[in-house]
Parts: sequence; structure tokens; C-alpha cells
Amino acid sequence: MRILVAGGDGFCGWPTALHLSKRGHEVAIADSLIRRKWDEELGTQSLTPIASLEERVAAWREASGKSIPVYIGDLMSYEFVEHMFKEFQPDAIVHFAEQRSAPYSMIDREHAVFTQMNNVVGNLNVLYAIKDITPDCHLIKLGTMGEYGTPNIDIEEGYIKIQHKGREDVLPYPKQPFSFYHLSKVHDSHNIMFACKSWGIRATDLNQGVVYGLWTEETRQAEALYNRVDYDGVFGTALNRFCIQAATGHPLTVYGKGGQTRAFLDIRDTVQCIELAALHPAEPGEFRVFNQFTEQFSVLELAERVQRVAAERFSLQAEIAHLPNPRVEKEEHYYHAVHTKLLDLGLQPHLLSDDLIADLIETATRYRDRVDFDVIAPSSTWR
Repeated sequence: MRILVAGGDGFCGWPTALHLSKRGHEVAIADSLIRRKWDEELGTQSLTPIASLEERVAAWREASGKSIPVYIGDLMSYEFVEHMFKEFQPDAIVHFAEQRSAPYSMIDREHAVFTQMNNVVGNLNVLYAIKDITPDCHLIKLGTMGEYGTPNIDIEEGYIKIQHKGREDVLPYPKQPFSFYHLSKVHDSHNIMFACKSWGIRATDLNQGVVYGLWTEETRQAEALYNRVDYDGVFGTALNRFCIQAATGHPLTVYGKGGQTRAFLDIRDTVQCIELAALHPAEPGEFRVFNQFTEQFSVLELAERVQRVAAERFSLQAEIAHLPNPRVEKEEHYYHAVHTKLLDLGLQPHLLSDDLIADLIETATRYRDRVDFDVIAPSSTWR
């Protein structure tokens, strides 16, 4: 297949592009490189050194013998999107190219407005390009489990059967997003559903959990292929942050009591899920929703597990520090989400293991000189 990976320089996009290329697909990357600029804005950097996109693509060509063409531009420019679709003619587009941090969207008015404009307008441009240029192209869109919030009932995969006053219907599952970022994803979902219904295009919305881990089979081949690992208070995710903190003698920073439960998956399962969605596309006019995760943990459970592995494997004594929660969310809540559709398509999950946690701690130890403790604390608040 011809697969365009938008946001192909990012944490999920880069390993996805390599995985699809290795599997024999003709892959192109689109990226504005803005994620690297956000590092400069925030005064932080990836734990792992990441090569330029040009160097990454060259290293992949040397390692695999396969070329990945690159389009540098912004999806908010329809001229750029139109040119790319006309030239590459994708069978599928994997859309990672959005501002993906809830804390970033909550810094202030400017960052909230940027997040919604960037995400919603860019996605609309992609929808129009599919409609006008490649109407059979399958949109594989990265949503988030955060669209659902934490309802006191089971979270279904996109839709729920409702009985009301003697009548019954299947309706989109109610959304209770956590931030202006998550709200932008809800807007995307509504726009995609409308486009599928009105124009007959095909789309799969992947409501992804929190992604952890570093290595895929492809990114481990050479240092120039390494993926980024974020640990800061804006883009860092809990498990990666805890492992880095344990390796560097920094307390594991848990927000509030740590009873917040979320869905998680390994980066190796992200790339699996993307290919499964591509190989089994939605039907024309179908807006399909998959919950893309493999396990559920509370934040405190993750911290305690990292604490145990650090002690058992490395004799590191990691303390757990409970910080005031900058977010407005329930400290403890019911959380049970359905996630069967990708398993039915053949997903082989990599469940969280002590070996993976140890690998992350080892990597953090190797690159500990790149860790800046000043950027770990949360810097934005929901209040």
C-alpha cells in the first residue's frame, strides 16, 4: 500500500513509518518539524539524542535499502496538503500530525487556541483532500482515550446502545474530555464522522491510550534511528518519566494520590495497530472507532512498579513524591474500557514487563547527562 504518515518525525509517527516501510509498504512522511521547536520553546530535549529527519531517513535507507520521501510543511496550509495528496496519491493516511500534549494546551490562552486551530483545521484540510483528490483513501486518525473522560460506566468502542422512553438507538459514546487538547480530538471525531456520512469517505478513529516504551525492532538498529523519549512536565508521560527519575535519583512525581486510572500500551503495539487498521480498512462511508490500548493502570501502580524494579534490578532506592495535582480530575474513579476490535484483527500485545521497565531505566542511566531536573515539575495548571 501507499501510506502517508503525517507527523512522521514524532514519537509515534517515526517508528510507525519505519515499521510500515519494513513490512513492504511504500511510505512517505509529512511533518512541519514543529515538535522540535517546542523543545526549544520549553527549554527541554529528548532523553535520547535524536538525529535530524534528513539524517534519520538516510540512516533508514542505509539500514534497509528502502527510501522514504519526506514532505516538509504544515497541514494548516491546504496548498501543501493538496500538493502532497496529488503527488503521492496515498491509499491510506496515518494522521499523527497534531499537538498531542494536554499540559501544553493548558499553559495559557495562546497555547489553547493554537492547539485547537492546529489540530482541527489541519484535520479538516486532510478530510477535504481525501474528498477531492483520493476519495478511496482510508483515514487512520489518532484519537485519544481521553475523549471519553472517566464515566461511572464501562467505556465502549466509540458507540453505545441507548434505550430511552421506549425507543432504542446506537449513538456515539458521550465525551467528557480532560483538556483543550482532548477537546480538539473530540472536534476531530465529530468532523470525521460527519465527512464519512456526507461524502462517503472511509475512516478509522484510534482512541489511543498513553504510550510507553522506546524501542521497536526498527528503531533499535542504529543510533540515528532512535526514537525520542520525553520526560518533562509538558510532554513527558508517566511511565517514561518514572523510569528516568528512578535512574537519576529523583523522586517519582505522582500527582495527587495517584489513583487516576488510564489505558496504556507499548509503542510496539502502536505500530502493530496502525498496520492492522491499514490492512483491514473501513468501508466507504464508515466511521469506525477502535480503543487502542492493552492494559489499565493507576498512576500510583506504575510508580510502585518502577520503584520495585529499580530496587530489585539496580539497587536503586526511588522515593515516591505526591505533588499537588495541577489537573482538575477525580483522584479515584471507576475505569473499565472495552478494547476488543484490534485484538479481533490479530493484535499480539506486548504487556508491561519488568524487563521493559529495566530497559528504560538502563537507557535513562546511559543518557543521564541529558536530564534536566528543572523541567520535570508540572508547569501548567487547569485551575
